[in-house]
Amino acid sequence: MALLGKGAVAMWWDIAPEWRTQFEDWHTHEHFPERLGIAGFLRASRWAAVDGGTGYFVMYELATYETLVSEGYLARLNAPTPWSTRMMPHHRNMVRSQCRVLASRGGALSRHVLTVRLAPARDGEARLREHLEGLCAALPARPGLAAAHLLQTQTPAMAATTEQKIRGGADAAADWIFIACGYERAALEALAADALAEGALVVAGAQAGPTHGLYQLSHSNTPGDVG
Repeated sequence: MALLGKGAVAMWWDIAPEWRTQFEDWHTHEHFPERLGIAGFLRASRWAAVDGGTGYFVMYELATYETLVSEGYLARLNAPTPWSTRMMPHHRNMVRSQCRVLASRGGALSRHVLTVRLAPARDGEARLREHLEGLCAALPARPGLAAAHLLQTQTPAMAATTEQKIRGGADAAADWIFIACGYERAALEALAADALAEGALVVAGAQAGPTHGLYQLSHSNTPGDVG
């Protein structure tokens, strides 16, 4: 089973240790149910840094890319709850990418996830896309792995939302995002050091300086889980 829709919101941020307990309470019991009550939101997943650090990776799977500018979603972004308003300033180093799904193979959720934020080099876009789509097709069958997905950020033209303003202004965004899921952490670590290492990606047509992150599943819901 691949990702559930054709659009996604992929996000990374840090939460200070003293806020983690309240953050996970809010994110699990209020924020996920709120988002999954919006038409077009099909699944939400939260992943925590495997090294016990402050980082999180969160992904919403959307029915279509157009869900990103839907009336229901914009209404929530511009009318955060009191609890959300208290929590938003504690989302540090926010990267928020509104994406189209370019390729998705295998299952969507496993114990661990490797994310790679990258961008194509000049004249490297077609070559890089072909390479990454090939990895999406091949990786799910490898021992220790279960899925691979390729997303491309296409930020809708819209005014800054109330939630963004609470966080301090415009969020950073990735360009392309490669996601590999697996049940063995070592398999993902090997992937990050080999096929998805900086050198291999540059040869395939990427710019230098990709950002890798390794996370473990913290929580996930679909609309039926919280309805």
